[in-house]
Amino acid sequence: MSVHAAGVAVLVLAAALDAQELKLEGLISEALERNPEILAAQKKYEAARQRPSQAGSLPDPTFSPGWNSNGNPLPGAGIGREPTSNIGFSVTQEVLYPGKQRLRSNLARKEADVEFEDLQLAQLGVISRVKQAFFRLQHSYAARDVLERNRQLLKNLLSVTEVRYSAGKAAQQDVFKAQVQLSVIEAKILQLDRERRLRQAEINSLLNRRPDTPLGKPGEPHVKPVTKTLTELQAAARESAPTRLRDQKMTERAELAVNLARKDYYPDYALTAGYFNQAGMPAFYMFRADIRIPLYFKGKQRAALTERTEMLSEARHTYDATGQSLNFRIADDYSMAETSLQLTNLYFKTVMPQAQLAVDSSLASYETGAVDFLSVLNNYTAALEYEMDYHEEMLNYHLALSRLEETTGVRLIEGGHL
Repeated sequence: MSVHAAGVAVLVLAAALDAQELKLEGLISEALERNPEILAAQKKYEAARQRPSQAGSLPDPTFSPGWNSNGNPLPGAGIGREPTSNIGFSVTQEVLYPGKQRLRSNLARKEADVEFEDLQLAQLGVISRVKQAFFRLQHSYAARDVLERNRQLLKNLLSVTEVRYSAGKAAQQDVFKAQVQLSVIEAKILQLDRERRLRQAEINSLLNRRPDTPLGKPGEPHVKPVTKTLTELQAAARESAPTRLRDQKMTERAELAVNLARKDYYPDYALTAGYFNQAGMPAFYMFRADIRIPLYFKGKQRAALTERTEMLSEARHTYDATGQSLNFRIADDYSMAETSLQLTNLYFKTVMPQAQLAVDSSLASYETGAVDFLSVLNNYTAALEYEMDYHEEMLNYHLALSRLEETTGVRLIEGGHL
């Protein structure tokens, strides 16, 4: 296939995909399956799940073969004649003080629980970023459509102005002002095209695709009110927010670490049993217990216990700080969503219809010479800004909900799972 043909094929594919509606559900499902951050967190959690059985196991026993000889160092020298000559082996097993193995296993289990919450956080974070990128992409299309429509209206206005200028009924500056406004719209369209390419690349990155992979066009944006109150969201966050659950698991882990540090005041020991053959003489058996005495507990065990106690206090304060931070973030985003929803309704139901009536009325009056061009242009510019503000507030509403979902773990937006 020639380079030209390949380029045409890519353009055709891109056009076909652009004609398809981009679904948020599909993007999130693919991100959960392919995103490297999620996969890394998942593998880290799976690795952590293998630690409790390791931590709860006894140390490996030691097998020690050997001999004692008389007359020369060779094995068997003097065996059967000298009571100190023998060949045999011993087995040594280290044993932890009762309760230490269980505590170590539970400690590792809590660490695995922490990794699980980190996995949940990674999933929520990626889902939130996918949603925010999707809504920004959706906004770029919607805002561009608004500018395209208004550009055509402005061209029509410019045509009327040029006719009136030719007839000596309008000033030349009116034509220039209309042309300047057209250039402003062109500049905004270029910015939105850049935003669209950027968000497409961001979505492809989150889905672990090539940055230039074509995407379809999102459906028309719409707003649905939140069914949860601020109090309900804050209560849900206290119960199930992964950030808070992670800190809770860290606190429980720190409590187990303190208990384990207390156990270290008690000695571990090693048991050794041996059998030694002495040929014609009676076999020699041996048993020994080696006890590790925590003689230097003032500089070791006591310091370790103090360290673990301080870490427990830190974990508890972190847990409380996370709760306060969550409450503030939820209240902030909830207030933003609530305000944006109210503004969206105000723009759509009141401001935009009134602005459009003002544009239609002034345009009709301008064609008859009842009003000047500046009044028409001001009304037109105001109507355009209000419609752009409407879509901007719609975007702010969805972004705030996306952040609320990430913070609370509660689903608030249709078209995505948590």
